[in-house]
This record gives sequence, structure tokens and C-alpha cells, in this order.
Amino acid sequence: MAKTVLITGSTSGIGLGIAKEFAKAGYNVAFNGLEANGAEIAAAIGQEFGVKTTFSAANMLNPDQIAQMIADAEAAFGGVDVLVNNAGIQFVSPIEDFPTAKWDAIIGINLSSAFHTSKAVWKGMKERKFGRIINITSAHGLRASEFKSAYVAAKHGVTGLTKVLGLEGAPYNITCNAICPGYVRTPLVEGQIKDQATAHGMSEADVVAKVMLKKQAIKDFVTVESLGALAVFLASDAASMMTGASLPVDGGWTAQ
Repeated sequence: MAKTVLITGSTSGIGLGIAKEFAKAGYNVAFNGLEANGAEIAAAIGQEFGVKTTFSAANMLNPDQIAQMIADAEAAFGGVDVLVNNAGIQFVSPIEDFPTAKWDAIIGINLSSAFHTSKAVWKGMKERKFGRIINITSAHGLRASEFKSAYVAAKHGVTGLTKVLGLEGAPYNITCNAICPGYVRTPLVEGQIKDQATAHGMSEADVVAKVMLKKQAIKDFVTVESLGALAVFLASDAASMMTGASLPVDGGWTAQ
């Protein structure tokens, strides 16, 4: 029987790339995102790879909507075997100018939503004695950069949550690990390039070369396919002894 993966923020960017890799591996996929055509995106992936899909537009700032999304996926597929917490937003600003509303939204979507989704799937995973929770954090879950107070705080928070869930899940064959990408050229990062250019008074090309990839030993963007392949591995039986870990895929950034 095919396993089911639920991926937050999976109708664009990294989440969509991860969803495709899970679908390719034969998983049913419960999609989530804010794109107006999210249901069509989910259906197209299902048709392409011959798997079942669902779509939820649940807002990651709303715990009730998150709980309903999990309940709907469990009803549709009989359970959620793998949860990928991927939804995230970013805002770049010096601390003295950082809008309070942006701080609250980034903490809510990047950190609190991972708590709410994990709490919602936990009971079913315990009952089935199987669960894989994979948090998409960032190299910023392990290191810091200027002008990203909320994002770095949230991602460090998810690193800690990953460790706690790894410990709590161990008796029940539930693992929790984090993937920590360097820069991936997604719509989110395209926005960051523009914001960083403004913050630093630089051209966008210089931001890529001198700010973003400066800290990476390998001067290239991380691919969504590589992140998806790692997520599929972490969901497999071969990764059953890996838990509470944060795995950098960052071109050597955190090796320094």
C-alpha cells in the first residue's frame, strides 16, 4: 500500500520540487499552498506520476485550519506517514526597522506551523508505529546573517524542535530530521535578492556573487531535486536510525 506524504508550502519552490520527488517514488501527496491554482497543480502531479493527490489551502498562521488539513488528509488516505514542514516566508531588514507584524508572521509560518502540524500528525503516527517528520530549515538554522533576525530565530527554533521530536518519537518509530539548504533559486530567493540589493546598495548580480554565495565553498545554487532526493531518503527505512539531526545541503557554508 502506498505511503502518504503531506508537504506544506508545496505548490511552488522547494516544496513543489520535494513533492515531485515523493510522487516519483510512488507516494500519495497531500499538497498545501497559497497559489490560486493549487488544486490544478496537485492534480497535474498526480496524473504525471500516477499517484493520488489532495490539496488544501490551509493558512499556516491558523492552527484550526492546520488541524483540519491534517484531518482531511488522514480521511482521504487513511493516515499521514510522512510530514514535510516546508512552508516559509522571509523579510530582510535591520533590527531597528524590522516591522513587528513581519516578525510575528515569520515566527508563525516558519516555526509555529511546524509545531501545529507535528502535533496534529503525532497521534496517528504513534498508533501506526511509523512516522517521518522532515523539517526544511536552512543553513540559517545553524548560522546567522545580518538583517534576518526573524528568519534566523525561527529556523534556529525549528532546529531545536527537530531535536525534541526526535527524542519523543524514538519509542514509536517516529523520526524527525531537518534539511538545511543553502541558497536555492526559488521565487522566495528571487525576492531576497531584490531586498538584499536595496539593503546593501548593490546590484542584484553583486548580491548573488558577493553576499549570497560568498559563504558557500561551492559557488552554485542548491537544486530542489537534491533536496527532494534527501527527503525521500529520510522517509525510507534506510534512515530509521537517523533522528534529531540537521543535515546541511549548503555547498560547504557551515563547514567554515
